[in-house]
Amino acid sequence: MPIYEYFCENCRTRFETLRPKSQADAPLPCPSCGSRETHRMISLFAAHAEGRAVAGSGGCGGCTPSAACATCSPRR
Repeated sequence: MPIYEYFCENCRTRFETLRPKSQADAPLPCPSCGSRETHRMISLFAAHAEGRAVAGSGGCGGCTPSAACATCSPRR
C-alpha cells in the first residue's frame, strides 16, 4: 500500500497515511484537528543508485556522466 501526503487547510498540518490507491483522493479527516478540509499533496520520491541520487530526488536521473540537463549539473 502506498503512503500519501495530505495537507489540512484548517490547521495547516501536513500528514501522511497508508491507503489503497483506489482511496488516494477520498476524503480523509485531519489527525490533528479532525477537519475534512484536507487534500492530497504531490509527493516526490528519492532513490539512490550507484551512490548518486536519481529520479524524483531533485535531479532528473537521466544525465550522462559528461552531460547535464536543465535541472542537473555536470558530473565532476
